[in-house]
Amino acid sequence: MSWISRLNVRRAEGERYLLRRRPVPAIDPSYGDHRLAAVRAAAKEGGAGNWPGIRAHLAAAEDGEDLTFLVEGLGTVAGVERWIGDVAAADPRDALPLLVSGARHIAWAWHARPRLPVEQASAGQWKLFRTRLAVAEEHLFEAAAREPSWAAPWYFLQVSGRGSEAGEEAAGRRFEEVLRRAPGHLAAYRERLREHSRAGGGAQEPMHAFAREAMLAAPPGSPLGQLVALAHLEEWRETGADPDSVLMSRPHVVTALREAASRSVLHPAFVRRRDWALGFNAFAMAFALAGEYPAAHTVFRALGDRPTEVPWTYLDERSPLVPFYAWRDRVSR
Repeated sequence: MSWISRLNVRRAEGERYLLRRRPVPAIDPSYGDHRLAAVRAAAKEGGAGNWPGIRAHLAAAEDGEDLTFLVEGLGTVAGVERWIGDVAAADPRDALPLLVSGARHIAWAWHARPRLPVEQASAGQWKLFRTRLAVAEEHLFEAAAREPSWAAPWYFLQVSGRGSEAGEEAAGRRFEEVLRRAPGHLAAYRERLREHSRAGGGAQEPMHAFAREAMLAAPPGSPLGQLVALAHLEEWRETGADPDSVLMSRPHVVTALREAASRSVLHPAFVRRRDWALGFNAFAMAFALAGEYPAAHTVFRALGDRPTEVPWTYLDERSPLVPFYAWRDRVSR
């Protein structure tokens, strides 16, 4: 029997198939969304030549929040910066390529951002980071001017402001500009939560108050409840990110997590849309660190094999899949 014959296995019904290695788990950057998967693949494979198809998906976005989701996923594709400028120049009236360019330059800037302390990083590294952010903001402000009703440019200006240190006043205004156009914009709320965390100077009360107020103002089943879990995870990370810390298991934290989960991801009215897995992962990790294993198991079971980088990078920046599966196994025993 040849080696090829040995690799073929006969099923009971007579079909033959070639043995394959078990699939390696991976984080899906498209969150299972076929549209985002399509635009990412087109951007990688054809660049500017595939822009008409990419643009068609973006133009068909359901609303401002949906457009933000698609553009943010497209903006993390390496190489987009090499051709999106030519697309923008080819049609000066079109705001979409400017929006994509702005989002991509933000992600590209973060690739250049020095990981070393300020005093150890070179001036050239910081200059490159700030130059890319400046290009991003120029394109985003232009996109916002061309399409005044769009929320997406203002969301990405929120994100760029975090790197350019635009200040609290600008951050608050950009957040309000998003909500004026897209009330309940989840990504904008998540970004604003990060801003509260950084601005707190060690005091976490404003961040927790912001998360709770947003949750209570939203209807039951809203994904905004995840802000409560993210806020407690952010505090835990800022105080050392120790998996054995009792910070997450304090009674008031557990009570807050249970209330937030019941009002959001575990509520019957919750709808799984776009990046819904982010909220589930936040609650899965929060409950696991809190020692609330039955609750964590419930969320993990609903989540399935859909890990996301955030928040698991808080436990392992290089391999977030490792803590995801380790904690899932641990709470399921």
